[in-house]
Amino acid sequence: MSDIEAWDVVIIGGGINGCATFRDLALQGVRVLLLERGDFCSGASAASSRLMHGGLKYLETGEFRLVRESLVERNMLLATAPHYVQPLECVVPVKSVWGGIVGSAARFLGIRTKIADRGYAITAAGLMLYDLYGRALQSMPGHRMLRRHGLHRLLPDLAADISGAGVYYEGHITHAERLGLELVLDGEAANPSGRAENHAEVVQVADGILTWRSARSGQRRARAQVIVNAGGAWIDSVNGALGLPTQLMGGSRGSHLVVDSPALLRALNGRMIYFGTPDGRVNLLYPFAGKVLVGATDIKHANPDTALCSDDEAEYLCRAVAEVFPDIPIRPEQIVCRFCGVRPLPRSDGVVASVTRDHSIVTLTLPGGAALVHCLIGGKWTTFRAFAELATDRVLADLGRGRTVSTAGLAIGGGLGFPRDVAGRQALVGQLAGLGGVTVDRADILLSRYGTRAGAYLATLAGAGEEMLDNISDFATEEIRHIARTERVTGIDDILFRRTLIGLTGRDTAPVRAEIAALLT
Repeated sequence: MSDIEAWDVVIIGGGINGCATFRDLALQGVRVLLLERGDFCSGASAASSRLMHGGLKYLETGEFRLVRESLVERNMLLATAPHYVQPLECVVPVKSVWGGIVGSAARFLGIRTKIADRGYAITAAGLMLYDLYGRALQSMPGHRMLRRHGLHRLLPDLAADISGAGVYYEGHITHAERLGLELVLDGEAANPSGRAENHAEVVQVADGILTWRSARSGQRRARAQVIVNAGGAWIDSVNGALGLPTQLMGGSRGSHLVVDSPALLRALNGRMIYFGTPDGRVNLLYPFAGKVLVGATDIKHANPDTALCSDDEAEYLCRAVAEVFPDIPIRPEQIVCRFCGVRPLPRSDGVVASVTRDHSIVTLTLPGGAALVHCLIGGKWTTFRAFAELATDRVLADLGRGRTVSTAGLAIGGGLGFPRDVAGRQALVGQLAGLGGVTVDRADILLSRYGTRAGAYLATLAGAGEEMLDNISDFATEEIRHIARTERVTGIDDILFRRTLIGLTGRDTAPVRAEIAALLT
């Protein structure tokens, strides 16, 4: 029928893996459609610990391939997305010399065991291996080990029974959701035959034809040669809608807190604490957007639509922090935001903490053989590019095509042309300030917020400056309108929680909502 649009590929799911696969396929000239039920990167992709890391703890379970790949991708992101991915000094506190050796050996051999104490020796050995795996594209210093006196000079508020630490570097992402959006916008800019739709619902699948509907495009029908199921924890639900009952997924709920504690922020002094607790979990806390991010739980959870950070989880995370900063308790009123998501792990009968975080692809066929369906299982945030590359190569083989563009080393969004040193940043900030008629300080904030994409916004001001919002003075009316006009905004939550960090930093109030809502009409 003439109203059926023909696509090479339809991707269902616009989390980070779906967005990255969309960009990669679009760069190859493939006619590709991405459908996301909610907003881009609004599910588990918005609920991670926001680290771009190799996964130090995965060395214990022998996932060396995953760690090596993750470290390469981490180092690459520091270069391709420097506006959002930045170095973070990390401290692994220890309370003994030899603790954890037997437990780590048992885990390596696949024996389930809790490790309540990771001592100086096993931490040093792990960090040496971590440095070895992270040599490719290395741009951050190697690790160092500190004894008690050196550590407590560095972080004087740490618990007195902490006797040393390993110090190393990871990457952290300041705005994960925006990076996902930029992948989509880059893909569409590179390929006019690529289209990404958020808030798009698949309403029917019959005879190989997908009927879908969105506020932006209305109701459409589509047929594809290949379908990529990038539904994350919802993969089985998506397969069910396609007429393919599966039980591929076995999710894990991860909850985090954002805490407004000036004392804890000062105590961290710009560093992350990555620490084990007596129950065998590994937790973390680090400075985030002027607050402190605390995470994370790891609890088996089947239905991602019902995932919430419970009071018990919040209390657990606060107790965990007290293990390392006993004199700086987190009070309930200091928790300004809780966020939670379900990690898209493969189904397993084992303990959830032992389930692999590596990625894989399961290939099915639509009923009647109408199309192949590739299900993207698992994966870490850090490895989205590598996972998308794997998925794209699989799809290109299905289509009988070859890769024409590599995404390795390819800048993302506002990372293109981002300055690499202080002098370059100062020069660009000066240019941006003149372009928009704003102060140098304001231009610097916008550069941090949007990377070099800030230039497109400032150009719309034509040197006339901005009018700041009444209820949230670090955002401008023109800025919010520009986001709404150019970044696929459908509702106010898209702005509060994904295009900006307003909601995540605890500023989602009734007056703020009312003022921003007025700008969207």
